[in-house]
Amino acid sequence: MRVLILGGDGYLGWPTAMAFSYKGHQVFVVDNYLRRSLCRDLDVEPLFSTPNLLSRIRIWKEITGKEMQVEIGDCCEYRFLIDIFRKFQPEVVVHYAEQPSAPYSMLNYEAARLTLSNNLLSTLNIIWAVREIVPECHIIKLGTMGEYGTPDIDIEEGWIEIEHKGRRDRFLFPRQASSLYHTTKIQDTDLLWFYVRTWNLRVTDLMQGPVYGLSTPETELDERLSTFFNYDELFGTVVNRFIVQAVAGYPLTVYGKGGQTRGYLNIRDTIACVELAMLNPAEFGELRIFNQITETFSVNELAGRVRRVGLDRGHEVEIRSVENPRIELEEHYYNPAYTGLKELGLKPHLMTDEVLHGMFEKVERHAAGIHKHKIFRRVKW
Repeated sequence: MRVLILGGDGYLGWPTAMAFSYKGHQVFVVDNYLRRSLCRDLDVEPLFSTPNLLSRIRIWKEITGKEMQVEIGDCCEYRFLIDIFRKFQPEVVVHYAEQPSAPYSMLNYEAARLTLSNNLLSTLNIIWAVREIVPECHIIKLGTMGEYGTPDIDIEEGWIEIEHKGRRDRFLFPRQASSLYHTTKIQDTDLLWFYVRTWNLRVTDLMQGPVYGLSTPETELDERLSTFFNYDELFGTVVNRFIVQAVAGYPLTVYGKGGQTRGYLNIRDTIACVELAMLNPAEFGELRIFNQITETFSVNELAGRVRRVGLDRGHEVEIRSVENPRIELEEHYYNPAYTGLKELGLKPHLMTDEVLHGMFEKVERHAAGIHKHKIFRRVKW
């Protein structure tokens, strides 16, 4: 298939591009290096450096003999984006091209403005480019489980049937975001649902939980093909951050009571879920929603797992509760449904001790690159 990957330089975008290219799809990658720029400007660069996108693609061809097309540019520039759609005529567009950090979105006004404008305008531009150039194209958008918040009822997969005064109807599941970033993802979903109804588009919205992991089969082909691995409070996801903290001898920072429970998945499963959505597309006029997680854990449970494996590897690992910098429930009910992708064939990579040992091993190889001042930035909201 002809697959356009927007945000293809990022933590998830680059491994997805390699996986799809390796399987024989025609892959076109677009990025404007926003994450690289933000990390540099805020002094939170990843654990190890990675080549730029043009170099990565040259290395990929050198190792595999497979080619990818690439353009460096901003998806918020409509003329730039629509020219790519005209040239490539994608059958699928995978939308990773958003500012992905909740803490960054709450950092200050400029961060809030950038998050709002980048995330909503990129989504709007994709919708219009599909409608104008390739109306049959399937849009796969990475949403977030954070859209739902932590309601005191079971979380369904995107939709809920409600009976009210003797009548029934089907609605998007009520959502209550805990950051501006998550709020933009709700607005993405609303934009897509409006245009699905109006223009008969076909869209899959993947409500993804926090991702962990460093390696996929393709990143293991050569160290230069590694993906971004942030370990800071702004861009590092909690499992990745805890493992780096354990290796560095930095206490695992548990916010408040540590009962915050979320759904998680391995980076390999992110790619598998996107592929399953691509190979089993939504129907025209359908906004299909999957909850893209494989397991649920509290922060305390994650810290305990990381500590146990860290101790096995000879690290001195301390868990330290700190005042919660976020406005959130620290103890709550959490029971999301996540059966749709398994029904399509997902075989999850669960968070075993073996998986954590593998992550520790790679972080240990790069331990000299850990800078403790980058870990905890005390962003409050």
